[in-house]
Amino acid sequence: MKTVQFREAVCEAMSEEMRRDESIYLIGEEVAEYNGAYKASKGMLDEFGAKRVIDAPIAELGFGGIAVGSAMNGNRPIVEYMTFNFSLVGIDQIINNAAKIRQMSGGQFNCPIVFRGPTASAGQLAATHSQAFESWYANCPGLKVIVPSNPYDAKGLLKAAIRDDDPVIFMESEQMYGDKMEIPEGEYIIPIGVADIKREGSDVTVVSFGKIIKEAYKAADELAKEGISVEIIDLRTVRPMDHKTILESVKKTNRLVILEEAWPFGSVSSEITFRVQDEAFDYLDAPIKRITTADAPAPYSPVLLEEWLPNASDVVSAVKEVMYRK
Repeated sequence: MKTVQFREAVCEAMSEEMRRDESIYLIGEEVAEYNGAYKASKGMLDEFGAKRVIDAPIAELGFGGIAVGSAMNGNRPIVEYMTFNFSLVGIDQIINNAAKIRQMSGGQFNCPIVFRGPTASAGQLAATHSQAFESWYANCPGLKVIVPSNPYDAKGLLKAAIRDDDPVIFMESEQMYGDKMEIPEGEYIIPIGVADIKREGSDVTVVSFGKIIKEAYKAADELAKEGISVEIIDLRTVRPMDHKTILESVKKTNRLVILEEAWPFGSVSSEITFRVQDEAFDYLDAPIKRITTADAPAPYSPVLLEEWLPNASDVVSAVKEVMYRK
């Protein structure tokens, strides 16, 4: 085992896959000469050269389209967005081309491409730089959506995403790039669509994903002091979603709380809630509770931002509510 940062795990995954397959290349803003906006491609230009690690102009629609076209013609591009907020400039290429081309061509073309970069809030970056896009992209058939919460999962899932023959949205966080964790020395791959039970428990199930899951860990530690056993499930992949793991956990604990760093309307937590009430209603001993950001654009003020974001205290309150304890 070795200890790496999240950004290093991402870099390792891309580099290992590029050594294995010459059709893979990385394109995006500052990915080459600057070693990546968050240093997630450090050293890759020196190893692979400017033809495979490509600095693009500030034109997401343009380099996104180039990548989609090249994927249809036998390449396997990795497109890095400095933040998924900027993917809105190129969202037509993602939704109307990458996601649909296999169906629209009757299977004549596929689009093995990875769009990766940070999602959700990253401190005081204000409303237009703090949006969570998991539910946006997961809503579109043809896309797979991955949101890892730690370096180990990030490396294994990114390698799986690069090898996948369909377009994959791979979402990270500016606030996780420095996170450290032990990962294996050798190669490993984590299959897409498999959730992970990060903490076993018996009283209530908490489902989350991405960096906000850290608040669930804090809450579980606090609740354990009061004799409440929390089971924490990390979705890892939002689409395809591992409903089986969630349902099996709810059938054991009979209570469910969902923690998500996104707006409440049309959220991932809404989808989970529907599936659980549809397939495991008789196992529930309390209504499902979801915890999201406030239903408003992210504020710049640090005081307001703290109120806007979900936190461990919110999780503790929700768990006690579904257990009818105050």
